[in-house]
This record gives sequence, C-alpha cells and structure tokens, in this order.
Amino acid sequence: MKLVTFRNSDGKAQAGWIEDEKVYPISMEIGGSEISTMLEVIRHSEEILPELVKQPKDVEYSLDEVELLAPLPNPASVRDFMAFEQHLLNASKQAGLQVHPKWYEIPVFYFSNHQSIHGPGQAVEIPANSEKFDYELEIAAVIGKQGRNIKAEEADDYILGYTIFNDWSARDLQMEEMPVGLGPAKGKDAATSIGPYIVTKDELEPYRDGALYDLKMTAKINGKQISEGNFKDIHHSFGDMIERASSNSTLYPGDIIGSGTVGTGCLLEHGPEVHPWLKPGDEVELEITGLGVLKNTLK
Repeated sequence: MKLVTFRNSDGKAQAGWIEDEKVYPISMEIGGSEISTMLEVIRHSEEILPELVKQPKDVEYSLDEVELLAPLPNPASVRDFMAFEQHLLNASKQAGLQVHPKWYEIPVFYFSNHQSIHGPGQAVEIPANSEKFDYELEIAAVIGKQGRNIKAEEADDYILGYTIFNDWSARDLQMEEMPVGLGPAKGKDAATSIGPYIVTKDELEPYRDGALYDLKMTAKINGKQISEGNFKDIHHSFGDMIERASSNSTLYPGDIIGSGTVGTGCLLEHGPEVHPWLKPGDEVELEITGLGVLKNTLK
C-alpha cells in the first residue's frame, strides 16, 4: 500500500492511499475520534490499514487532481544514521580523513529537524549563508508501533514502511561546526524532503534479497544522473539501526529512521569536477526502486 498526504481543490491536507493511479482519502473513526492525518493513521495502523481495502471507495481523485505533500508532514522525530560504508569512504577521502574504526562496530546517528519536512515538488530554500549546498540520497524507515530495547532480529515488526529521504546539507556550515566536536546540526537544519509516499513493507517483498532489499537508488540534477547505488549494499541494517536507536529509549509510531547516504549519493563524494554545489533553480530528482521519484527545486 502507498500511503500519502494530499491536498485537493478545497485546500485541506489529509491522509490517503493510492491504488491504480487513484487517490482515496482516509477518514475513519476510532474510539470516538476522527482519524484523518497520517500521524494518526500510523498510530492506529494495525486497526486502520487492514480495513482500507474493504471499505467502499465512495470518494476518489486522479493524481492530477491533487497535490502530494510530504507523506508524514509532522514526524514524531527524525534520526538519521550513516550506514553505507562506500559513502563514508568516499566522503572521508575528499576530506583527507580516515574512517574511524568505531563506525564498523556501532551504527551512529544524529537527530534532524523534524519541524522542517518538505514534500515532493516543494521548493527548498538554500540557507542565505551557505555556498556549498548538497543533496543526500537515502531511504528511510517509518516506525509503526511503540517499542523500547528492540532487538535487531525483531525490528522488522516495528517498521510500517519505507520512503525516499533527502537529507539536504549545507556543507560549509556543517564543516564549521563539526571540528568543535558536536554536530551535524546547523548544517542539516534547513530542510529534509521525504516522499512521494510511504510504501508499506509488504509491497517490497518482490525485491527482497535475504535480510535486505535489492533497490536501485539514483539521483539526478537537472536531468543529469550523478549518483547510483543500491540499498542492498548497506553495512548496518535497519535492524541494527533500530536496535541502537531504541536502546534505553522508546521509539514511537511516526518516528523516522534515515539510512544515511548511499555510496556516490551526494556531491561531497564527487568533488566539483563532477558537479558544482547546488544553486537556485536546480532540480534534484531522487529515485528508488519500488518507492517512486522525489523531486525538489532549489530556491
């Protein structure tokens, strides 16, 4: 199932789902409360999702009648990991650094700005004090139920689905702060894009490769492909990440767990000879097998 948040001609944003290129609104009552936002849907997903396909489809929209927004506009939190070895090797080489051996032992993450979520087609503003703005090609898991001290082998039970995740990065701001020993923070503060939908994990079964999924990941700038990788090349699995994130801490429905950048998945890895830093007017297009295409234009 592809879950979306959309806006139709009346200007109201609401949760929905896509089937056969049609968008169907989700509006249900649970315990006397109306459920219409994606965060509410996720919190009650075990009750709601099995019922959707049984309900009469009295209201439907074609995709060209609606505006798709960030599928989860208000995540409970956003943790972004750094789980692809090739990204780390490439970025470290560009910076003249060595990969810290601890990275191979534990998956590490930072908390991103969950109040600055952007959706497909939404313009992303480059911070006024940044001249080295970058995209990051990632996949994210959306947590579907509450859990604490979750073991890696049990983590799949806590994942509702997956979405494309673009961790926009002001590299000059990031490099100012990180030598101090804290961060990234301000360098990642401007925006995170997700979408175009949350794909429930059952839809990805055709792409399963052992414990992972065989999902091609690409990024283009103004139609030119810059990045290509595959989710199955990840070093730390989402199980590893969720075990780390939930250690002595509670994960809640609507939390987002980012994978970190796939190898070659950002300009930092390539250097200016491949492509200059992003500028206003550039269109960045991320595509992941089974998860769709996420486009944003810079301003």
